[in-house]
Amino acid sequence: MREEQTEEMIEEAEPSFFADPKRLLQTVAAVFLLTIVIYVLLPKVLDLQGAIGQIEDGDPRWIAIAIGFNVVAFGAYVALFRGVVAEKVLHLEWHALYQITMAGLAATRLFSAGGAGGILLTYWALRKAGMERRQSACRMIAFLVVLYGVYMLALIVFGTLLRVGVLPGEAPVSVTIVPAALAGVVIVLVLLISFLPQDFERRIERHTSEGFFGKLVGKLATAPATLGSGTRTAIAFMRHPSSGVLAIGGAVGFWAANIGILWASFQAFDVSVPLGVVVQAFFIGMIANLFPLAPGGVGAVDAGMIGAFSLFGLPGDKIFVAVLTYRVIAFWLPIPPGIIAFFQLRKTVSRWEAEGREVPDTIEVAAAHDAIPASS
Repeated sequence: MREEQTEEMIEEAEPSFFADPKRLLQTVAAVFLLTIVIYVLLPKVLDLQGAIGQIEDGDPRWIAIAIGFNVVAFGAYVALFRGVVAEKVLHLEWHALYQITMAGLAATRLFSAGGAGGILLTYWALRKAGMERRQSACRMIAFLVVLYGVYMLALIVFGTLLRVGVLPGEAPVSVTIVPAALAGVVIVLVLLISFLPQDFERRIERHTSEGFFGKLVGKLATAPATLGSGTRTAIAFMRHPSSGVLAIGGAVGFWAANIGILWASFQAFDVSVPLGVVVQAFFIGMIANLFPLAPGGVGAVDAGMIGAFSLFGLPGDKIFVAVLTYRVIAFWLPIPPGIIAFFQLRKTVSRWEAEGREVPDTIEVAAAHDAIPASS
C-alpha cells in the first residue's frame, strides 16, 4: 500500500520544466547552439550565405496569413484535446483547456524529443483535474493515436498520389512510396494493438505468482493493456465521426493549418511549390522530431524539412528561407504564451486543489474508459 501511495505521489508531482531555472538555462543553451548550427554554419557549408538575408524580402501579407494559420492550428489543437480527452469525461472550462494545451505544446517544444515533455505535463494536469490514473493514460494514448493517425494517413495518401502522377510535382520513390509504406506498417501495428483483450492485465495476473517476479510482470502488463484501451478509444472516434467530430476535425485542422503556415511561407518569397509536395515534405521533415538529442526537434526538423524539399528538386536558397520562416512562426512564436499558460495552469491547479476536486466515480470512469459514450 505504501509503495502504491509513493508511486501515485511521484506521478502527481508537478513537472519542473519551467520552474527549474537550471533546467531552463540548459535547454535555452542547447536550443541556442542548435540554432547556430542550422542557421549560421549550415548555410556556409551549403553555400547559402545569402539565404538568411532574403528574409527581409518576404511579403508581409503572406507572413500575416501564415501567423493566422498558426492561430487556427492551436485552436484546432484545443478542439482535439477537448474532443478526445475532456469531452463527456471532464467538464473543463475553455480557459483551462487552453492553459493545458498551450503549456503542453511549450513543454513539447522545449523539453524532450517526440513530445515527451508535453505528454508528461498534460498527464499531470489531467490527474489534478480529477481524472482517474488509468483513464488519464488511456485518453492520452487515444489523443496521440488520433493525432498521428491523421499524420500517417496523409503520408500514405499524398505519397501515393504524387508517385502515380495524380498530384503534380517530382516524385522520387524515397520520399513518396517508401514513407507511405512505412506509415502503412505503423497503422497495421496500431490496429493489431487494438485487439489486445480488455482484461489482458487480469489474465496476466492470474498466471503469475505473488512474489517479486509476479508483481513485476503485473506492472509491465499494465502498459499494453492501457495502450490497447487507448487505441480502441481512438478507433471508436474514427468509426463514429458524429461523436468524435471535435477529435477528428481538430486533428485534421491542426495538421492542415501547419501545412498552411509552410505554404504561406513559400508564397511570402514568391516560391511556387505544388501543394502535394508541400504536404509530403512537411510530414517527412517532421519525422526528425523523434531525434533524441534535439529538444523539441530543434535543428533536426529544420534540417529534415530542408532535406525533404531538396529531394523534391527545389532550390536550396528558397527552401532555406521558407523553412526558417515557417519554424519561426510555428515553433518559436507560441513558446512565450505557452510558458505564460503554464504559470496560469499552476494557479488553476491550485484552485482545483482548494476546491477538493475528486476523481470521477468508478461507474463513470468505467463507462468512458474504452468507448465513446452516448451517440456511439
